[in-house]
Amino acid sequence: MTRISLTTGDAPIRVGIVGVGNWARHGHVRVLSLLPQYELTAVFSQRREAANEVAQRYGFKYVADSLDDLVNHPEVDLVIVLTTAPQHAEGVRAAIAAGKDVYCEWPLTPSVDTSRELVELARQKNVRHVVGLQRRLAPHNRYVRDLLEQGYVGRLRSVRIHVSMNYFQALRSNALRWTVPPENFSSVIAIYAGHFLDMLFEATGWPLSISALSVNQFDQVTIRETGEVLPTTTPDQLVLAGRLADGAVVSVHIEGGKRNGSGVQIDITGTEGDLRITNRSAFGNLGDDYVVEGAHGDNLPLAPLPVPASYDRLPESDLPSAVLELAQLYAAFADDVRTGSRTAPTFEHAVRLHELLDAAVESSESGRHIALG
Repeated sequence: MTRISLTTGDAPIRVGIVGVGNWARHGHVRVLSLLPQYELTAVFSQRREAANEVAQRYGFKYVADSLDDLVNHPEVDLVIVLTTAPQHAEGVRAAIAAGKDVYCEWPLTPSVDTSRELVELARQKNVRHVVGLQRRLAPHNRYVRDLLEQGYVGRLRSVRIHVSMNYFQALRSNALRWTVPPENFSSVIAIYAGHFLDMLFEATGWPLSISALSVNQFDQVTIRETGEVLPTTTPDQLVLAGRLADGAVVSVHIEGGKRNGSGVQIDITGTEGDLRITNRSAFGNLGDDYVVEGAHGDNLPLAPLPVPASYDRLPESDLPSAVLELAQLYAAFADDVRTGSRTAPTFEHAVRLHELLDAAVESSESGRHIALG
């Protein structure tokens, strides 16, 4: 463990980060630097020069020589696993074995059985765990959930979501090579459908049964930097229909590789009114904020419903909206640690979501309607 001669402010939760890829730099490190509840303590990467650069830039106190070095460091309270999905289990297991609380990006692992094993290991060691399903805690989503609970639309009748993004086309950067093999569970469906279905169903309730079509339309992916052509069967579109617990119908369309006009639109219909939630971006850069509109009554135009300021618990910043969603998750986890609440999504939530996506694949392959647990 090499000491970096930089000082950081005092904070109650001291973090050690495993992996320093694009999302680690663009999202996690900037969020943790923003929130006073956290202190950047240690960082580890198999690319030592990358870890050194991140440590110097953001003020980590230590660069770890190994994964074991990081998870066992006495100044690390929370281990944050930010490697690719196939590498997640190794980092999570090491953190749990060291008795440390652990954060892991979504997808938790490529295998739902492995994810269940991690839940049990964490239970045995009595460590807190949190998974990176941050969109459920975004201010707009908590506001929509409260509007539904307060009866703004009456009894739910239907929920529809369409999410599309320019990413995951047939031409991809080398940094996204790991999204190509189907065994990595890192397709546009695994990642984006996972994030947005978790967001939606946290607000509306989860489906009891589904029927789905999972489709691959880019059977070859070309790596931009090298020209290498990789065959793939990973899906790039998902169409799903189902029923919620209260009888409402739900329809989902997720598509990657959309050239123009991508974004998010959610329509919620009830017996007494309607809601529409939109965003011009499925990721969320500066200014890509969700717009909530609604009408309570009959044959009325949808009107803006600004999200009340009370739903935002973050310090002022100029961070992009997708990064601020992540900050909401970290703020929630810090509150959980302080108060004993259970607001931040856990590994159990990751398992439930993974089971839903596996059921969609089963439905697509078998042509059957699948009941969910």
